[in-house]
Amino acid sequence: MSIAKRMFGRTGLQVTCVGLGGEGILRTYGREGSAKEIIATAASQGITYFDSARAYAGSQAYFGNFWRENASLRQSVIQTSKSASRDKRGALADLDESLSTMGVEYLDLWQIHDVRTQLDLQSIESPGGALEAFVEAKEKGTVRYIGVTGHHDPSILTQAVQKWPVDAVLLPVNPVEGVMGGFLDETLPAALDQGIAVIAMKVLGASHYIAPEAGITPELLFSYALSHDISLAIVGCSTPDEVVTLARAGKNFTPLSPAERQEIEGVFRPLAPKLAYYRG
Repeated sequence: MSIAKRMFGRTGLQVTCVGLGGEGILRTYGREGSAKEIIATAASQGITYFDSARAYAGSQAYFGNFWRENASLRQSVIQTSKSASRDKRGALADLDESLSTMGVEYLDLWQIHDVRTQLDLQSIESPGGALEAFVEAKEKGTVRYIGVTGHHDPSILTQAVQKWPVDAVLLPVNPVEGVMGGFLDETLPAALDQGIAVIAMKVLGASHYIAPEAGITPELLFSYALSHDISLAIVGCSTPDEVVTLARAGKNFTPLSPAERQEIEGVFRPLAPKLAYYRG
C-alpha cells in the first residue's frame, strides 16, 4: 500500500500526506550516518516531502550529502528550506547558502521562517524586506513556490496568509490547538480561502502529547491532524522505526469525525495553555 497523496494547494503538485520534518536527528551536527539513514528510509518508504531550514543545525548539509549521492531521486520530491532573515539582502544570502549546502539548483518550497510579531510582518513586507527576496527568487526560478511558517501567534500568521503572495503555510495542528483556537479556526480557513497549501507541524507535540494510558497514540494524533483539510503533516524523526511509523500513518490513518476530534481534545483541555509550549 502506498502513502496517500493530496493536492498541494493551488500548485498542481501532489504530495504524500506525511512528510519528513526537519527536527529529530536532522537538527544536529556530526550525525551524518544516522541522518543519511533517516533520509534514505523516508525516500524508500515513498515519502515525497522533505523539510529543512537554514536554522536547523546540520540539516541542510545532511540533505546535500544525500542528494549528491542520490541525484536521480531529487526530481520526484519536494525539498524545502527556510530563511529567518527579515531583510532582502539577508534572505538572498540565506538562499545562496541553502542551495550551495544542499547541492541543488532550486528549492521546491522556500519559506519565510517563524513569523511571530507585528514587527516581523512590517519588516518583512516593507521596501527592502525579505518578502522582496522571496518573490524575486520565485520569478527567477531558484525557488518554485514560497511559503510562510509560524507557531507563536495565529493572528500574525493569518495576516501573512491573507496579505502575502505565498503558496503554502506551515502551522501547528494537534488537539491542543483544537482547544486553544486560532490556528485551526482562523489561519487554516484563511489559507484555504486563498487556495494555499497547509502543512501541519507540532502534530505529536515533540512526543509530549503521546499518552497511551489515555488512549493517545502517535497513530491517533496523526489521524487527528490528517482529518483536517490540510495538504500534509510533517514530523521530525530520530530513528528509522519512527520514519516507518510516519509512513504507516500516511497509509493507514482513519479519518475522525468532528465528534471524535472533540473527544480527543477533551483529554488535553485541562492543560492546553501549558501544553501549547511553542506559542512562547
